[in-house]
Amino acid sequence: MKYSILDKSHDPMGAAISDFHRSGKAARLRVLSSMFEEDEMPVEHLFRPLAKMPRLEQKALEMACGRVLDIGAGAGCHALALQERGIEVKAIDISPLSCEVMSERGIKDVECVNLFDPQLQGKYDTLLLLMNGTGIAGKLERLPSLLNRLKELLADGGQILVDSSDLKYIYENEDGSMDIDLNAPYYGEVDYQMQYKNVKGEPFDWLYTDPALLASISKQCGLQCEIVAEGEHYDYLARLSLCTTVPLA
Repeated sequence: MKYSILDKSHDPMGAAISDFHRSGKAARLRVLSSMFEEDEMPVEHLFRPLAKMPRLEQKALEMACGRVLDIGAGAGCHALALQERGIEVKAIDISPLSCEVMSERGIKDVECVNLFDPQLQGKYDTLLLLMNGTGIAGKLERLPSLLNRLKELLADGGQILVDSSDLKYIYENEDGSMDIDLNAPYYGEVDYQMQYKNVKGEPFDWLYTDPALLASISKQCGLQCEIVAEGEHYDYLARLSLCTTVPLA
């Protein structure tokens, strides 16, 4: 089985990151979806220093300890912040252009590798998945596979720090009721496609998970889930850890 990384010619975010790193500016990084109107990701946001990060990200970085694996590290803002604190961190991403930029920015341990590639080995005290980290699963049915893979990389006593958002607010009426079709696919499943200049990426699935569902599926995978912080708009930070079995008296 091939565990893919992105081709540079189909890596719009990587191209935007590379441009901004080299010139201090970038064109529009367009975010397309069949479910929403076209949006734009501010490229400079991917280079934000610790002081300008959202509160949930700052909280996650405060909690990170031991040997850290930063998954989907992008331009490396989280890995850099940890490295500046003297924490050992490995940054991985499937974008070769992003990985080149991270190395040039001074991150000591960078690897362009797919999270699910069995060649990625090791045990980490903190697994970091920020900027809607559950999205990597793509679909709800694949969330257990993601969590089980993370368990393989988790050291004894380690933690998984992941943030996400509950998209139920999109379906909320003025009276507080919800227009959610329970017979439709899970409302947190979104499709995206990104474009930067003439570089257009392949469409991809992204998963936003409500906290109750994340806790339920985590438990099925032998992980306990604690919501450690909540944001201002249905976003939250969760800490997952291995369930401990209490011996019978």
